[in-house]
Amino acid sequence: MLKGFLTVGGWTMLSRVLGLVRDQLLAAFLGAGPIQDAYQVAFRLPNMFRQLFGEGALNTAFVPLFSAMLTTDGTEKARRFASETFSVLLTWLTMIAVLGEIFMPQVVSVIAAGFPIGGERYHMAVTLSRITFPYLVLICAAALVSGVLNGLHRFGVAAAAYVSFNVVGIAAIFLLTPLTGNVGQAAAWGVTASGVVQLGLLLLAARRAGFQLMLLPPRLTARIHTLIRRMAIGCLGSGISQINLLVDTIIASYLPAGSVSFIYFADRINQLPLGVLGAAAGTTLLPVLSRHVAAEDHDGAHGAQNRAIDYAMVLTLPAALGMIVLAHPIIATLFQHGAFTPRDAMLSAQSLRAFAIGLPAFVLIKVLAPGFFARGDTATPVRIGLFTLTLNFVLNLLLMHPLLHAGPPLASSLAAIVNVAILAFLLRRRGLLRIARTTLSRVARMLLAALGMAATLVMLNLTVLGPLAVRHGPLRIVALMVLIAAGMLAYGIGLQILGVMELRAAMAMLRGRLARRRGRTA
Repeated sequence: MLKGFLTVGGWTMLSRVLGLVRDQLLAAFLGAGPIQDAYQVAFRLPNMFRQLFGEGALNTAFVPLFSAMLTTDGTEKARRFASETFSVLLTWLTMIAVLGEIFMPQVVSVIAAGFPIGGERYHMAVTLSRITFPYLVLICAAALVSGVLNGLHRFGVAAAAYVSFNVVGIAAIFLLTPLTGNVGQAAAWGVTASGVVQLGLLLLAARRAGFQLMLLPPRLTARIHTLIRRMAIGCLGSGISQINLLVDTIIASYLPAGSVSFIYFADRINQLPLGVLGAAAGTTLLPVLSRHVAAEDHDGAHGAQNRAIDYAMVLTLPAALGMIVLAHPIIATLFQHGAFTPRDAMLSAQSLRAFAIGLPAFVLIKVLAPGFFARGDTATPVRIGLFTLTLNFVLNLLLMHPLLHAGPPLASSLAAIVNVAILAFLLRRRGLLRIARTTLSRVARMLLAALGMAATLVMLNLTVLGPLAVRHGPLRIVALMVLIAAGMLAYGIGLQILGVMELRAAMAMLRGRLARRRGRTA
């Protein structure tokens, strides 16, 4: 499980870093103006479908069924089930895509209700959304193939394919802009092109793994009925974070121009640790839990969930506190170029701090939700999701005017904290979650080490490093690197002093693994 966690996390980290490069280009060329707002709305819709259906409801419903079928019924029946699901999914998504293209003006008037109909942002959002919408078909199909590979414990191949999204996106900005005459349109075409590349790579990987998926006549078999029922119930439960982000976008469209962009760039930084740690924890934990549950190994299931909490929190806690302290230097260094002004960086940093407050909760949702999904219970998360969705909407309305662009992110963070509290309470009450005392002790010591790191960063930020990190020029990159390195060092020392991580033991384990690898090579 740790190997899978590190593999998925590593590839996701590379993808997120390339994503930051893509976003830097968008910030430099488009700033935080009307075209940027329109592009973010156009990208939000297919991306929400990807995470809601593709990586959310479909993944949490399909992977447990597929993993259990591999364990109990064998490879051939599992392959047949995967092909049936692939065929039905493509048929259903194609119908949605066609309807979306036809009724896109009406769709945009809902998801960006604050854009004046007939205005520049509205027309641009409709045009760009029609370009990006086919991506939802391609990427949801790709997510299913990823689910197959994850069920086979081939986590690296599935995670690596998503790197191509940002590679293709960066190439499109440079290669297609001279043809389209508009960076926003070039980036939108890059989104759809990346879906073609990702699906192709994953289908090739599945074929090499001996799991070639076939297009069959779409039939609603008993197994597909079970899958659809679990998906329908689990849509909100697994994708609540994405729906909350969509609510944030709708609310932000009513705020001053640029607010959608401020929230987007803040979310991109927040998604770096959330995507790496949350995706790694959820992706590797679900198939492991499903197999423990299928084998009725309850102790193994509890142990896996404890390990996932430990692995996720050791990096999530310092990431959250680090982003709260260094929000302005991070945004300024990464995005304050070209059309993205110092004022844009300062306002986006306010949104980032609001997101960072809820980062541990966002990650823990990914760790706790599989406790229900692995047992076939998708109804409970959806009830929790409906409640927190309503709470997020109410909080958005309360916070949007006093806090402007920081209101929607803070509302999402508070809703996520409530979500994870309810998930943990219900799992524990049903006997499905037993957090070991050692895990609680380790997490508490991690928090102390992270607080010590934050105090160190606050003091350093008050010196010459802080002002340097928000100025123009290469010195701000050096200043931010020094601040981050100091934070890492302070956190590492804290972990060592508090006994969370023994450097000698870690080095001995690393030497042992290298020795075993050399032995196998020999």
